[in-house]
Amino acid sequence: MSVRRKEYFEKNAGYPEPVTFSLKRRASFNEVDVMGIVWYGHYAIYFEEALRELGRRCGLSYQDYFAAGLQAPIVSFHIDYQQPLYLDEEFTIKASLVWSEGAKINTEYEIIKEDGSIATRGYTIQVLVEAQSAGEACIIVPELIERLRKRWLEGEFKCLR
Repeated sequence: MSVRRKEYFEKNAGYPEPVTFSLKRRASFNEVDVMGIVWYGHYAIYFEEALRELGRRCGLSYQDYFAAGLQAPIVSFHIDYQQPLYLDEEFTIKASLVWSEGAKINTEYEIIKEDGSIATRGYTIQVLVEAQSAGEACIIVPELIERLRKRWLEGEFKCLR
């Protein structure tokens, strides 16, 4: 059963396609409840695993943020649970960076069961903050994000799909 993808962020004409990375996993014993169902809190961790790897491949690793003097706190997190994952079930976590003109990072996620059906969808919004600014959001897009956008527009990330 395949369900049409829900888009959380508007995809404007002229913007490049999202940069996407997929990661395969298996639900382990320490992630499930007594019924053998993955505990709901682990889905956020799954999202983070895929985002961390996508960021590493795009120049947005934790070390890249640190070197640029930036932080990227999540200011919005949303998740739609559609069906559960079970103990020992294989699944794919997909994270997609969605183009944004602001000093923020919009990411959509899907957790896809082995049969192709969707277990969970969601999104995060991260606002860029200069590490030394006591939490004030960047008004001007930082160089780190400008470099990402340049590489994105040049098509460098198409190999991640």
